[in-house]
Amino acid sequence: MSYVRELPRGMRVSQGRERPLTVHHLNQLLFVCSLVLLVAVAAVRISSRSGLPSLLVYLGIGVAMGQDGVGDIRFDNAELTQVIGYAALVVILAEGGLGTKWKEIKPALPAASALALVGVAVSVGVTASAAHYLIGLEWRQALIVGAVVSSTDAAAVFSVLRKIPLPTRVTGTLEAESGFNDAPVVILVVAFSTAGPVDHWYALLGEIALELAIGAAIGLAVGWLGSWGLRHVALPASGLYPIAVMAIAVTAYAGGALAHGSGFLGVYLASMVMGNAKLPHWPATRGFADGLGWIAQIGMFVLLGLLVTPHELGDDIWPALVIGMVLTMVARPLSVVVCLTPFRVPWQEQTLMSWAGLRGAVPIILATIPMVEGVDASRRIFNIVFVLVVVYTLIQGPTLPWLARKLRLGEDAEAADLGIESAPLERLRGHLLSVAIPDGSKMHGVEVAELRLPAGAAVTLVVREGKSFVPLPTTVLRHGDELLVVATDPVRDAAERRLRAVGHGGKLADWLGPDGAGAGR
Repeated sequence: MSYVRELPRGMRVSQGRERPLTVHHLNQLLFVCSLVLLVAVAAVRISSRSGLPSLLVYLGIGVAMGQDGVGDIRFDNAELTQVIGYAALVVILAEGGLGTKWKEIKPALPAASALALVGVAVSVGVTASAAHYLIGLEWRQALIVGAVVSSTDAAAVFSVLRKIPLPTRVTGTLEAESGFNDAPVVILVVAFSTAGPVDHWYALLGEIALELAIGAAIGLAVGWLGSWGLRHVALPASGLYPIAVMAIAVTAYAGGALAHGSGFLGVYLASMVMGNAKLPHWPATRGFADGLGWIAQIGMFVLLGLLVTPHELGDDIWPALVIGMVLTMVARPLSVVVCLTPFRVPWQEQTLMSWAGLRGAVPIILATIPMVEGVDASRRIFNIVFVLVVVYTLIQGPTLPWLARKLRLGEDAEAADLGIESAPLERLRGHLLSVAIPDGSKMHGVEVAELRLPAGAAVTLVVREGKSFVPLPTTVLRHGDELLVVATDPVRDAAERRLRAVGHGGKLADWLGPDGAGAGR
């Protein structure tokens, strides 16, 4: 008997009537889950070629396994979905924060913060008004819909833009906005779902500000303390560093949430601090976090696909299309213009960021909150949000690269950054730096002597096309080379700064500034 057929119809995990999990059931569960993961991994290849975000494929897998699909699994536990969705979002935000480069988002931080706060308010107001006056939802339901769909999804945006080199202001703004706006949106959805109409809007604004401040303070503190500890304590195995980093990130979320602050903002900021702290064994940590992020996305979207009932969506398609049209063509562009015009952002970049407001995991998960709280018409809200996300991702996703080219954005690619992994040598008071030279790096063609590393650092080994050799001062470095650099503890940071400067500016980095792209020093 298959595992799928043994599941009781309409099963709810909270009901406590399930059969005990035996080893036989575990074997079947592992078999099904491994097949789902393999199909999802293969689907990433298809989505990357078609330009569609992979979330649609994962949702499709869940729908296919559901009661209207071949799997015939009836799953309607919104509370379990919300809990698992929150856990998945913590991992996804942690992975996103670890990959966020401070130098890219720093110039865009004011604009991104405005989009995450003022932009969300504009989007909620416009979208809620459309849901009330055009669709006929009650104000409470309309406000919930407006808040739910006001959060953008970085994973969805960059899954279709990752092959197009865009100006750092655009990528930095979109990335920071998607990391920041989850927190106020979650607060708004919870507030609208657990109470009636908001009589004192200023009290709600004060609560949002307080929760964001608490979450930011805890996230920054946990991230700084975690980075300091990992940089000064040599763990006995390199595999422990990725585990420690993810544990610190989850601590920031839990600490912020338990302190009645924004745990989502806390985990994103803590991860961003650690991601820019030059931690030991960093490529391994990024790979580990990236893998966890993929698993979280796959599991979350498959579960959301199981929760939806396709034959119930018919009556909600038209309302979803109308609300989505207002959101995409009015609310999002208006919020971008209001927030970015004061920063003198060119209209081409504003146009792209208006169209790049993709909705992904967060809105569908947030749509389970009114279901758990027992809000009237909560199932209809979930269906509207589900259809909206799917339809407009299908429209916006494939057209984003085309729009970027039409707006003449992304024509000038920047020099690729080096991949540098650091392993502390505690007893020798030194560091072993593994440097990978990618395609596009300006270190290509530079001689070892022209690196001009600080005294106390030296290139000891070069690996080229699978063969290793000890370089001479006149050895010319090439794309694809891997360097082994030994640096004493006092000059470790200076050596890495110099390597990155040469990677961006070539042998003339000394005259172009520390980044290889500015004025001389």
